[in-house]
Amino acid sequence: MQTQRKPGLKIFTWHIHGSYLYYLSQGDYELYIPVNESRTEGYYGRGATFPFGNNVHEVPAAEVKNMQFDCILFQSERNYQHDQYEVLSEAQRQLPRIYLEHNTPAGSACNTRHVVNDPTILLVHVTYYNQLMWNSGHTPTTVIEHGVTDAAVPYNGDLARGLVVVNHLPDRGRTLGWDIYQQVSKYLPLDLVGMGNGDHGLGEVLHPQLPEFRSRYRFYFHPVRHTSLGLAVCEAMMQGVPVVGLATTELPTVIVNGENGYVHTDINYLIQKMQGLLDNHGLANCIGRAGQETAQRRFNIHRFTTDWLHTFHKAIAQQQQPSRTVAALQAAVSE
Repeated sequence: MQTQRKPGLKIFTWHIHGSYLYYLSQGDYELYIPVNESRTEGYYGRGATFPFGNNVHEVPAAEVKNMQFDCILFQSERNYQHDQYEVLSEAQRQLPRIYLEHNTPAGSACNTRHVVNDPTILLVHVTYYNQLMWNSGHTPTTVIEHGVTDAAVPYNGDLARGLVVVNHLPDRGRTLGWDIYQQVSKYLPLDLVGMGNGDHGLGEVLHPQLPEFRSRYRFYFHPVRHTSLGLAVCEAMMQGVPVVGLATTELPTVIVNGENGYVHTDINYLIQKMQGLLDNHGLANCIGRAGQETAQRRFNIHRFTTDWLHTFHKAIAQQQQPSRTVAALQAAVSE
């Protein structure tokens, strides 16, 4: 006799970052995402790119008000300032609320005020660097570091080229390292994939096909100056692909230079190390294996989904005890 799966917590959120939503959906809870006919930002539904499981449910935007949820998860400024008032009922807007901040501050690195300044909302950052830099006012914060699944496609590295995966890199400019990519490309063979790169790249490689595509490249290059730790970096490490990047934001806490990858603020140093990987396939294998071990410890999917389940429960418990102080919530989510 087959035992039926017990329904988990009902979490309402928007489809903002597909790959993050896919990894979030690996947890033991139900995710409800709105969809509209025009498929506007956040209302894409499940889409056809990611193999979402049965715990990701599409809800017509007009019907959201009639649903019951345990927690609301915001993932963008638009969700928080506009979408919630368009799709959620007044009662739903009083539910336990979490704001997931995916990004570093776009303005001043350490003085930018976060859009949320509310002691009743929990602000979740994806890196400790982000938590350190955002001015969150009276909003309690915690960190849930990335988690990614093992793609089960082993690193090969037989293609003596480097891979860069960034969407719209020319348009995003210096922040994402467009100039750095151009500089390094003069000395080393690099391929750029992702949406919106025009003739500068090879086009988009869909997420399910990326592990097979990436496995042949000798190394992964991350030219980004100032963003959150990219999921693409974690995915490359989990696959055993050597990672080379700038020693900025969170990456220096992940890569031990010369052991499980290479990081530096000197571009010429990085060019030398990438050339070394091109010249020495055995070295690339060694660095990649060490990076994979790091990823398995730090970015394993079980830890990630357990952290999220714990955080959902903590936010719900706090809502049920409104007399608790902000300091008490901060202590609770840090347990």
